[in-house]
Amino acid sequence: MARPVIGIIGNFQELEDRYPVHAVGVMNTTAVAEVAGCMPLAIAADPRFVTVEELLDVCDGFLLTGGRPNVHPSEYGEDETPAHGAFDRARDAITLPLVRACVERGQPVLGICRGFQEMNVALGGSLHPEIRELPGRENHRMPPDGTLEEKFALRHVVRFSEGGPFHGLLGAVEVMTNTLHGQGIVRPGKGVVIDGHAPDGTPEAIYVEGAKGFALGVQWHPEYNACTDPVSRPLFSAFGDAARAWAQGARARSAA
Repeated sequence: MARPVIGIIGNFQELEDRYPVHAVGVMNTTAVAEVAGCMPLAIAADPRFVTVEELLDVCDGFLLTGGRPNVHPSEYGEDETPAHGAFDRARDAITLPLVRACVERGQPVLGICRGFQEMNVALGGSLHPEIRELPGRENHRMPPDGTLEEKFALRHVVRFSEGGPFHGLLGAVEVMTNTLHGQGIVRPGKGVVIDGHAPDGTPEAIYVEGAKGFALGVQWHPEYNACTDPVSRPLFSAFGDAARAWAQGARARSAA
């Protein structure tokens, strides 16, 4: 049987500060191919090149990756400020309606970092531009210096709801994760349930209640060492299983 296709949402970048590209990290493609057991497909997230309808037809599931640009605050009713950082409006135009469609259809979607935030905004939630400025919050941003291993090192505990989806999936109420983000959820979107928190109260894991299929998001980066990390591996394995189930259902529907 052909592997399910996972559309990996790419980020617009300028290679060497002058050559425009749509980029997808090898960590993400590795996690999709080697842990989820699916075929990774890099997506140019720009409505000039693709439509949400085309993506839904071509892919069996979607990985919403992290990225330096943030969701534009106008998408949750706020004005742009310097604290909101850089943006990728083309990606917003694809991912936000894509999330809503996946939740409605039951097509699997996994959000990571920015993707976690996109899921919340797509369903009507809001974000804080710089959570380290909030009273009692820690600095969750990526360390500015050091090796890749040091940047992605495990830095804090995430505690899940007892008996919740992440507890069931990972087999633990507490896990250690990395942390490389500046923004965070303020108001959860419709159906968005915060199922895991950092020690300072920052939301770290969500699921969409009432979604017809796999719809989970995490604020950390599970793609790092996904093949061996005891938290990342079951997450991507479950995502792959959901994509296989969707693909089998899609084939059955087309044959009917």
